[in-house]
Amino acid sequence: MDSKTKALEVTDLTVAYQRKPVLWDIDLDVPSGVLMAIVGPNGAGKTTLIKTILGLLKPAAGHVLIHGKSYIEQRQIVGYVPQRGSVDWDFPTSVLDVVMMGRYGELGWFKRPGRRERDLAHDALTKVGMADYADRQISQLSGGQQQRVFLARALVQDAQIYFMDEPFQGVDATTERAIVTLLQELRAAGKTVIVVHHDLQTVPEYFDWVTLLNVRCIASGPVSQVFTDDNLRSTYGGRVGFLSRNGTATEVAYGHPV
Repeated sequence: MDSKTKALEVTDLTVAYQRKPVLWDIDLDVPSGVLMAIVGPNGAGKTTLIKTILGLLKPAAGHVLIHGKSYIEQRQIVGYVPQRGSVDWDFPTSVLDVVMMGRYGELGWFKRPGRRERDLAHDALTKVGMADYADRQISQLSGGQQQRVFLARALVQDAQIYFMDEPFQGVDATTERAIVTLLQELRAAGKTVIVVHHDLQTVPEYFDWVTLLNVRCIASGPVSQVFTDDNLRSTYGGRVGFLSRNGTATEVAYGHPV
């Protein structure tokens, strides 16, 4: 993979909290136009990896390039959907205003959004099935509806690469399917989408690329090559329950069905 085809390059990345490594010597190359899951056990560093890539956390070592340049240089082509639980949903603002915040990177904070921004926000809300809620206060929405609003905010950025931290957490099956369809449409449009994901069962169905993470990068590449029993064993270090591709229930313990 040459540098021109890489959406994301992470080199020798180490992140530590109080001298304890949370991520250790991560090397990661992600090609443009893939839909990638980051999976691993609790405490594996998945959210930390996303936040460090986005400059929200400072690494102890290493560097990150997005389409060949630093995040600061590329922030206008980056979309981010944080974990829903990390957001103050009691902040008094409307759904439409939240979505229009996705345009501030292009507008700047001191230029008021105009008709074009409102139209883009309404279009994005329509795509995520939330057009009828534009004037609703965000605190009045269900968890799944809030997640759709944050996806709409990312969509109006018209980014080239999207980072999403657990977008399926706490949503119903209908919302999950709507989100998956949207992510696959982004990939079809040539965007790169990187998703922190916890449900191993759906990885082969939803994603074409996967990174297995547990403080270190265990493996990264196409799902068909990387999402194996041996790599899951190395990542989770114990039993991993999920449904296999043929739909039968399987529990993997150190790489062997039990």
